[in-house]
Amino acid sequence: MVPDDSASLAITEAAADPDTSPVEASAQADSDTLAASDLGNLDSPENPEATADSAPPVPAPPIDPRTQLRLRNDGDRLVLLMPNGPQIEAEGGALSWGELLQHFKQRLNGGEPFWQPNTVVHLAARDRLLDARQLQALEEILTSAQLTLKRVATSRRQTAMAAVAAGYSVDQLEAEDTLVQSPPAPGKPLAEPLYLQTTVRGGVEIRHPGTIVVLGDVNPGSSLVAEGDILVWGRLRGTAHAGSGGDRSRCIMALQMHPTQLRLADLVARAPDGPTSQYLPEVAYIGDNGIRIAQAQAFAQQNFDATLGQGAQLTDAFKV
Repeated sequence: MVPDDSASLAITEAAADPDTSPVEASAQADSDTLAASDLGNLDSPENPEATADSAPPVPAPPIDPRTQLRLRNDGDRLVLLMPNGPQIEAEGGALSWGELLQHFKQRLNGGEPFWQPNTVVHLAARDRLLDARQLQALEEILTSAQLTLKRVATSRRQTAMAAVAAGYSVDQLEAEDTLVQSPPAPGKPLAEPLYLQTTVRGGVEIRHPGTIVVLGDVNPGSSLVAEGDILVWGRLRGTAHAGSGGDRSRCIMALQMHPTQLRLADLVARAPDGPTSQYLPEVAYIGDNGIRIAQAQAFAQQNFDATLGQGAQLTDAFKV
């Protein structure tokens, strides 16, 4: 009988390692074979987990530029465009306020500046509702980039009031995405009055397509421009322009009238030189000889008498 060489070899190898029995050696060989088989299966396309791990990462979708704060060069100044809030929200792409500021800051710091230091910035806020803290956050980011926020154009009254209180010039507009106030169409009604309960500081200009009412002082160096009337429940010492669309029936009234300049429609007048000994509520209006200034009580009586006279003429006409 011929001895089995393979069996002798297995017994000899087992004997060479006294800590391993033939049975354990056979099990170890089967385990090694199974492990190699499993490694091969991990790389096979039939294993969904292996396919997911080996697939390249999916890039994040690009950010819609309409959802971002954007700087636009406008001659000697820059215009900062806010995203159009309602439109973007309707499309589901609006960013939170924190994300909006973070992305804007990254873009300002990540690229080479195309502006000179201390360049003036006008914020086109459109119909976005901004409060004083949000305006301050924008100003801080712009200041760190050597930019100066000076003016805010908005169609939201709350944003306009917050901007004036913070010391910015304001264009309170109906049209969006513009800093230029176009004259109203003939017969177009004026916008609702803009009420400001604050002191208008020097250097601030406020434009509104209606009547402006200020419950406070208007300091020298400031400017009020309204297509309607201007009423200052305080001291008017800046520039005031009522009827800016050409309406000569508009007037300017103040508790203390000592302006730098008065404009009504296309007419211009300036205050008399020297201090006034006594201040009384006065009204500036266009009379037969240009701009006239009268005490508020006399102006009211004059209008009352004119109304009575018109009523008497109508009565006589009906009698005929």
